[in-house]
Amino acid sequence: MALRPLPIPVNHRPSVSNLGSPIHDSRQFSRRNFIKLAGAGAAAGTVVSAAPAAAQSMTSSERALLLLAIDVARDAGAHYSDGRVIRTQFEAVGARELRVSRVQSTDSFGINIRVLVGGSWGFSATQVLTREAVTKMARDAVAIATANNAVAPSTAVLAPVDVYPNASWVTPHSIDPFTVSFEDKAALLLKANEEALRGSNVRYAASNILCVKEERLVATSEGSFIDQTFYRINPSMNITAISDDGNDFQTRGAVVEPAGRGYEYILGLDLVGNAPKWAEEAALKLEAPSVEPGKWDLILHPSNLWLTIHESIGHPTELDRALGYEANYAGTSFLHPPEETLGQTRVGPDFMQFVGNRTEFGGCATTGWDDEGVPAEEWPIIEDGIFVDYQTTRDQAEWISAQTGITRSHGCAYGQNWESMPFQRMPNVSLMPGKEDISEEDVIAATDHGIFIEGRGSYSIDQQRYNIQFAGQVFWEIKNGKKHRMLRDAAYVGRTPEFWNSLDVIGGDSTYFLGASFSDAKGQPIQVNAVSHGCPVSLFRDIDIINTA
Repeated sequence: MALRPLPIPVNHRPSVSNLGSPIHDSRQFSRRNFIKLAGAGAAAGTVVSAAPAAAQSMTSSERALLLLAIDVARDAGAHYSDGRVIRTQFEAVGARELRVSRVQSTDSFGINIRVLVGGSWGFSATQVLTREAVTKMARDAVAIATANNAVAPSTAVLAPVDVYPNASWVTPHSIDPFTVSFEDKAALLLKANEEALRGSNVRYAASNILCVKEERLVATSEGSFIDQTFYRINPSMNITAISDDGNDFQTRGAVVEPAGRGYEYILGLDLVGNAPKWAEEAALKLEAPSVEPGKWDLILHPSNLWLTIHESIGHPTELDRALGYEANYAGTSFLHPPEETLGQTRVGPDFMQFVGNRTEFGGCATTGWDDEGVPAEEWPIIEDGIFVDYQTTRDQAEWISAQTGITRSHGCAYGQNWESMPFQRMPNVSLMPGKEDISEEDVIAATDHGIFIEGRGSYSIDQQRYNIQFAGQVFWEIKNGKKHRMLRDAAYVGRTPEFWNSLDVIGGDSTYFLGASFSDAKGQPIQVNAVSHGCPVSLFRDIDIINTA
């Protein structure tokens, strides 16, 4: 079945708000009204604040409450506990053609604790930051764990980890996106839309900037105390061209990617300068011939390939999916059981290297430490084409230590917000570039009869991450080593191992690019995670191409 990316939740309620909606308030704003709206935040239904009045920053009082929760949990019978104070700020600004279509601001703040009793977990959270409420929260978590252990005893064993009593980390950035005004963000989007609308046959242009700031204070009963601030930013632009007779329309979207960076990332994208090129591509798609189905060599730009990595490599290497403990939103895994696949399953050619990491600059899943106090690291997932390791948390590492020889966690624990229990979430999973400095032009030159695909499109993948189908945004026919003409209505299909084993040429460092998703969904109740995937331009031989018209 086709999986649809879900929008990121933006408030403290457990439901998921649809941030994909282009318009939250249908009124057109004059410049004066917009400045008043952005500055005062007073327009009902357009600017929302969900923050408690006291939730301004991490202070000594929040630290004291976390320590109180851990002390109460220990006294109530917990063998281990970890807690978090989390503040999540979210902003969104959108423009549709030459008007502001969306201004949104939310802020949530709360505290939680997770405890281990006799090998079973319990969890509780609250937004009431008083000693009485936090004491009750900790006792509730222990009561839940005790009940779980009585009904269905577990044997959770935590992997060892060093203690970090006073650690901190901040996403590398130079401009805090929350210091940039709504007016400045909107002005940039409106100018980009204006440039796109100058394109031939272009009738619609929509653009958005979403910003997230997470202040996350983590404490463990082992003695770690870790204060981190994460910045993530998600720009987007979608341009639609309509034929002269009105009978056809084509879009160009997925032109830019989210990143774990500051507002300097937005400025470096040059949305205004690139908008005419993207508009031209939308118009060219109107005249492009439909693809001829059959076997083609396939050159995938990283802006397309990253999503294939996410679905066919990222999800099946989540250990809980491989063992059948998790199937929500992305199914299980063809890489099972571990004792028969680890170190034995060839997923690609011997020059193919995949790593999991929480350390990559600009990655949406990049961090200093995870929600269990495990420091960020990089590790091989596929080495020389062979599957060698999964993504793990502290209570998962023991499950496969006999096969991997690794007893530590890979630091993949994350809870979406203050009311979410941490569990295994995907890190950045990336295909490493080749050792030789092979350029995009070199890869194209190595292709006689092929299709070059840019941008992510629709996709479908089965519940074991095995049978795949991926489309794209822009399709160029390659003839005799050169771009010949634009095509349309193409998608590539196959089976995951066969697809990756058809990889023949891989680009060098200069072609490496980081794509990302703000909305990787998992679990019940649903949580979303932001994650990035890097890769170089890559050439696959003899791939089945279908016509999607």
